[in-house]
Amino acid sequence: MRRHVQRLAAILAVLLVLPAVPALAGDRGQTDATYHNDASTPGADPYVHYDRDSGYYYAYSTEGADPGYHFGIYRSPDLATWEHLPGGALRDGEAGDWANDWFWAPEMYHNEKTGLYYFFYSGRMNEGVAEHFRYPDFEEASKVGVAVAESPAGPFRDIAEGPLDYHPYDPDYHDVNLIMDAEQKKPPATREEGETAPLGTYIPFIDPNVSFDEDGRIYLYFSRNAYRNWVWDADLGKYVEESNIYVVELTGDWWDDPAGTTMPEIAPDYRDANLGPGDPAGTRKDGFTPILNYGSDKQSWENAHVDDYAKTGGEKKDRRWAEGSTTIRTLDAQGKPIYHLTYSANNYENEFYGVGYATSRSPLGPWRKSEANPVLAQDPAKGLYSTGHGSIVDSPDGTGRYYVHHGRPSTEDDRAIYTSRLRMDGGDLAIDASTGDEPVPSGVGPLDIHPADRVLRAEAGEPATTGVSVRSAPGAEFDLTNPLNRVRAELWPSTTGTAEVAGGQVTVTARERGAALLTLTYQREQADGEYVDVANLRGHRNKPVRVTVPVLVR
Repeated sequence: MRRHVQRLAAILAVLLVLPAVPALAGDRGQTDATYHNDASTPGADPYVHYDRDSGYYYAYSTEGADPGYHFGIYRSPDLATWEHLPGGALRDGEAGDWANDWFWAPEMYHNEKTGLYYFFYSGRMNEGVAEHFRYPDFEEASKVGVAVAESPAGPFRDIAEGPLDYHPYDPDYHDVNLIMDAEQKKPPATREEGETAPLGTYIPFIDPNVSFDEDGRIYLYFSRNAYRNWVWDADLGKYVEESNIYVVELTGDWWDDPAGTTMPEIAPDYRDANLGPGDPAGTRKDGFTPILNYGSDKQSWENAHVDDYAKTGGEKKDRRWAEGSTTIRTLDAQGKPIYHLTYSANNYENEFYGVGYATSRSPLGPWRKSEANPVLAQDPAKGLYSTGHGSIVDSPDGTGRYYVHHGRPSTEDDRAIYTSRLRMDGGDLAIDASTGDEPVPSGVGPLDIHPADRVLRAEAGEPATTGVSVRSAPGAEFDLTNPLNRVRAELWPSTTGTAEVAGGQVTVTARERGAALLTLTYQREQADGEYVDVANLRGHRNKPVRVTVPVLVR
């Protein structure tokens, strides 16, 4: 009995000097927490949105959805410790359900005035193909759909039964597919032969990216599928099938609709802009503004696949890609607006997939590619391959900027989500790819650790459980089941019993009656696999992200 009293007295003395629960709440400053890209979150073509209301980053991915859904959704307080949300962005077989497959490249935009979240995505249709593309056997019948929700977590519902009412048409293209063989992989050998093909084709398109300019105008950037876009390359002396980046202006009625029932429409100047005088009534041939292509601004790093037909014995086409664009507006040193557009080139399945950027003084161009391209590419020394198709997002406090993209740790692995620091200086843009330890984005800290119980009461010999959570400065909770972070638990005195942690649940088993102290400390995994304690930084002082809970055992 005397021993229990002495221990309880010692514990009470310790408690007198401990901070109040929750520990460290309200501290100002940052944190020494780090992250590293461990390629543990499956994802492709990620688009990231920072939700200020919750403090979470939401990532929308081509991959990662549960069965019965399309597009995976993840959330994270720090762009690193991603938590997979059940389900996905779109339920299969509901709402419009106009697309059959190729559900790719989602993006999401929040209207703070109406509170609605708009979800743009691309898909391939298998019904009504001739209505949209003239020919029923049009192979890549890709279009863009739009859905809406009241929460960034979804699920989203299609606004309309069909895709965006947009029928881009290229009247100057010689449709060489019409004079090719059934395999559609080998184009005409000469430009003269190719130009005997009929003029005009409808354009399949993917990878939507919506840009809201300061003057209130809204632009939809997209990638024209390489399919049915054979371009004569005079340097190579042959046709190469290319994807290019285009833009069309949208009206604003859909964005201003508080009910979220209005489908986006293209601006009147683009509707039927390519309609010919002899076209039958009711024909749609809409216009577009070219943004990026290879021929008008040649860069050799984009040529990784121009000889694939010969290299694969005719299994693959000779192709180039310009896709996965993201547009951002900033100001130069003179305070004048400058637009940056990031894009991905080469095939995403190949290690040479990379990112370049172009700049312009206007959303409609002309755009000029940077001589520094590619600004993100494979780096075998870092175990980093197939880097590309990302989005740009700021740190919680707005002082830092990041490019969240997909990549692979080897040429054999599936794509995963990576976060890289993005730096902008006037017209220059750089992306710092890393697989080492990097500081978490500014404004994530200081961190708070919260026990579920101020005092844990237990029975001798029986397990007692309590919860623990760790939150960012904006209030988003970390997923403690993600191996990039964890909570370490210790009992004092150590002879009291055991303390085990599984995610956010702590189990204490005391051997005998009395009292003890349970100390919970937040840790992050480093790139070398070791876990280190995390501290908040306040001036020249480091304060561990830690809390102590008294344990009373009967």
